[in-house]
Amino acid sequence: MKKKAITLCLLLASVLAMQAQTARQFTLNITPDGQSNMACYLPATPSGRAVVGCPGGGYSHLSMQNEGHDWAAWFNRQGIAYFVLTYRMPKGDRNIPMSDAATAIRTVRDSAAVWGINPRDVGIMGFSAGGHLASTISTHAAFAERPDFSILFYPVISMNERETHKGSVDGFLGQDKGDKQLVRDFSNQNAVRRHLTPPAIILLANDDRAVPPVTNGIAYYSAMRRQGNECALHVYPTGGHGFGFRSNFKYHDQMLCDLASWLANHRAPRPASLKVACVGNSITDGHGIDMSSQRGYPAILQQLLGADYHVRNFGVSGRTLLNKGDQPYMQELAWRDALAFRPDVVVIKLGTNDSKPQNWQHGDEFGRDLQQMIDQLRPLEPVLDKKGRPTKKMRRAASPRILLCTPIPAVKPSWQISDSVITHAIIPVINKVAQQNGLQVIDLHTLFKADRENMQADGIHPTDKGARQMAEIIAAAIKE
Repeated sequence: MKKKAITLCLLLASVLAMQAQTARQFTLNITPDGQSNMACYLPATPSGRAVVGCPGGGYSHLSMQNEGHDWAAWFNRQGIAYFVLTYRMPKGDRNIPMSDAATAIRTVRDSAAVWGINPRDVGIMGFSAGGHLASTISTHAAFAERPDFSILFYPVISMNERETHKGSVDGFLGQDKGDKQLVRDFSNQNAVRRHLTPPAIILLANDDRAVPPVTNGIAYYSAMRRQGNECALHVYPTGGHGFGFRSNFKYHDQMLCDLASWLANHRAPRPASLKVACVGNSITDGHGIDMSSQRGYPAILQQLLGADYHVRNFGVSGRTLLNKGDQPYMQELAWRDALAFRPDVVVIKLGTNDSKPQNWQHGDEFGRDLQQMIDQLRPLEPVLDKKGRPTKKMRRAASPRILLCTPIPAVKPSWQISDSVITHAIIPVINKVAQQNGLQVIDLHTLFKADRENMQADGIHPTDKGARQMAEIIAAAIKE
């Protein structure tokens, strides 16, 4: 079976080799002094996908051929636009290469229409220290500069000198390498965020002695898996460090097949699809559901709505709508990402954790805080006169469409969550704010069937089947 799969993959590769390759090649400076630039390879038949490549070199130099330009024809044959990034060496200032990589992603997205690229399908690829840079942008960059997927070859992940490539630590952190907090922050397995860190594929050799696989690439995979994020790991028996695109790498053809297969199965949303942001607490996040990125309610909602919609999960466990709650949602990275996502539809499902005694003591501010969330999503904007000039009048922005969900029933008082407070205090406020703003309410508290099949043992969180039931209710409301 394995031989058959490899044969089919090689057949596909030969078909791709006969197709047109690069249609246009040029170099674009991305810093005023021209020290950082991108070699741009645009395919003759674009698929809409793009990859920004970050060569390795221990943050002291760049391996531009084997880990850079040699990949251009392979990507272009598959219709993928490819950009080789010449990033500046940090020399102890980590912000220099980070800025270059972030600018590269932003430039590709800004030029998407001109270059035939889907701005929602821009990935980053990195080798060795370039893999550290790629994983840093994947975990630390703002939403607009964060890639949609990551390809990491034998990546440096840790900044702990005892478990990684020392030269990369010296180059990236410089004199700050003794700062334990910085070492932890930029050991990127610690920076992986549930639902927010993009999908990744990691490729490395078991006998790599330059960058230990277990404390680097495999550590990143483990962090991704623990968070329930999409990630693939390929460890080849031999090959050492730095095999890149070298044809003498024993597993070169298999590696290309593995990467091509992953890319083919990683489907990007359509550029014109309606963006749906699912905002909420652990019930949205998918607490207690293994691989909630595939089985949580937002993932099932994506399946039900289909390709005309692009659903993202911005749920964070334990969070409150109340800004004076113990863990306010609007202080989270997920909320900033949800706003930066610029959704067409927002599904808000908060309130369960607000019912705890330590939080509901501030319950008189629940309506005000919900209104603040709505105001950030749909701010006031000036009314224009017939000549397009702003008047003194203001009106609420019509977009995005906001759907307010009531919490599902709390079957048990786990963590001091109170269904009585939810029923008699929180839901009436949600309904009042919805009426004041002309918003649609999805009454999950009534519609959701909270039985043993649909609820986990804690009586708070839905099971896989319960998540599907939620998704079905919400999908029907969105399609109304």
